[in-house]
Amino acid sequence: MLSRLLRTHLRPYTPALAAVVVLQLVGTLALLYLPSLNADIIDRGVATGDTGYILTAGGWMLAVSLVQIASAIAAVRYGARAAAGFGRDVRAAVFHRVGGFSTREVSRFGAPSLITRSTNDVQQVQMLVVTACTMLVSAPITAVGGVVMALRQDVGLSWLMLVCVPALLVSIGLITSRMVPLFREMQTRIDAVNQVLREQLTGIRVVRAFVREREETRRFAAANDSLTVTTLRVGRLSALIFPAVMLILNVSSVAVLWFGAGRVDGGEMQIGALTAFLMYLMQILTSMMMATFIAMMIPRAAVCAERIGEVLETESSVTPPRDPVREVSTRAELELRDVGFRYPGAAEPVLSGVSFRVTAGRTLAVVGSTGSGKTTLLSLVPRLFDATSGTVSVDGVDVRDLDPELLWSRIGLVPQKPYLFSGTVASNLRYGNPEAGDEELWEALEIAQARDFVEAMPGGLDAPVAQGGTNVSGGQRQRLCIARALVARPEIYLFDDAFSALDTATDARLRAALRPYTADAAVVIVGQRVSTIADADQIVVLDDGVVVGSGTHDELLGSCPTYVEIVESQRSVESAA
Repeated sequence: MLSRLLRTHLRPYTPALAAVVVLQLVGTLALLYLPSLNADIIDRGVATGDTGYILTAGGWMLAVSLVQIASAIAAVRYGARAAAGFGRDVRAAVFHRVGGFSTREVSRFGAPSLITRSTNDVQQVQMLVVTACTMLVSAPITAVGGVVMALRQDVGLSWLMLVCVPALLVSIGLITSRMVPLFREMQTRIDAVNQVLREQLTGIRVVRAFVREREETRRFAAANDSLTVTTLRVGRLSALIFPAVMLILNVSSVAVLWFGAGRVDGGEMQIGALTAFLMYLMQILTSMMMATFIAMMIPRAAVCAERIGEVLETESSVTPPRDPVREVSTRAELELRDVGFRYPGAAEPVLSGVSFRVTAGRTLAVVGSTGSGKTTLLSLVPRLFDATSGTVSVDGVDVRDLDPELLWSRIGLVPQKPYLFSGTVASNLRYGNPEAGDEELWEALEIAQARDFVEAMPGGLDAPVAQGGTNVSGGQRQRLCIARALVARPEIYLFDDAFSALDTATDARLRAALRPYTADAAVVIVGQRVSTIADADQIVVLDDGVVVGSGTHDELLGSCPTYVEIVESQRSVESAA
């Protein structure tokens, strides 16, 4: 998976990578040439006392060094740009894929894991690309070139390379092979820490309300300790690599000097050649050490690439049509015909045989006990899920055949859990219609019964809104979400229990103001309070995912026992209050 990910997303940066290879080749050849020049200075300059040769060869060494430095800097620059572009493209690809997931796929991966995969996992692979561009190209060139140049200096000591290099590779291989499963475990532990932290930050009010700080601290400590233990195990293995490398480097240096001294004393080798051979052996082993550094990163990057690839290769259960319908008549009509929905692997369906039709200027309400399938039913319209049986039609066209952008532009959804984005009141209201003017925003706020508290906020429409709308109350957040849907002016409004956080008086005023504003649109309201849905043109009663009653409030009171039970239970609660 790692090689496939690199192949796919590094292809646009082939020219930059080619430049890296060429520059690294030039820089490495210059680096390999320096020990030979140094040997010549020792043997032909220092040993003979030829100062002129020393100055000439020294000047040439300086020029070669400058070439090597310039090549290395340019190679790092091109490599860093390619790696940064690679990271940007992979993050964009993951974001685009996740953006197309249905609620089913998001639930399968989990939000914390998706966040980790699009940030930490991508960063690990990006770091591998940066390191590979700066080290991986030069390491093999240095190793091969160093062997050739060392043999030119003296063949008699070549057996040392046959001992030192394999010893280095074997020791590194034994250590890194044990790191792969630990890296996979580490990424899973990071997911767990993110999940616990995300839950605690989101539910901080609940934690404090039930005085569960100590328990949550212990839960986070358990996840954090698990990550720490795994990280320490990886760290201990990583810590073994450099001592092993340095031990082999130092032993190799001693061996070269020990056996080389005898050859120099016997006249089989010159001092300059011995110095050059030692430098070439150090270059070879150093290149192996650089390759080792990359080898340490490859296992973790491979695990991360596998996790990224899992996201990129997951197809959404809600797929866009091959030949989408991009134009439909403006009728503001929503119809469900014998609709059913079953979660994968579930023994029983959530919805069965649901049918109704709502047209422009009419309001349809859906009511039922908790878990009866009301929210799931509403989620089928904008294709957050796809119905497993039957058809959901908007303006006479099956939603699965409509262009997704066209479908979403005709629907205004106010979810059960209202959510606001960080920014301002105006930026949140313009989320559905970026071109909306201030007058339209104030009109929507007035209808949503939100104008008073927005005017009281510092800055009015420019008042800051925290992520999730945590700096406003639940009822204010709900009214701002309703205003956001009104600004979009869709043909079909879907209110998923969108009035639950409002008091009865505000609820009544909002619905009264909403009725003329949505006169040309179809409105579907999922409600818990009978007072919210009593004046709807049609009420659909759900019980365990099945329609058990349909009609007006008065008709259902005489024909639907389930609806009567709901009404009576709420009356008894109100009487007790």
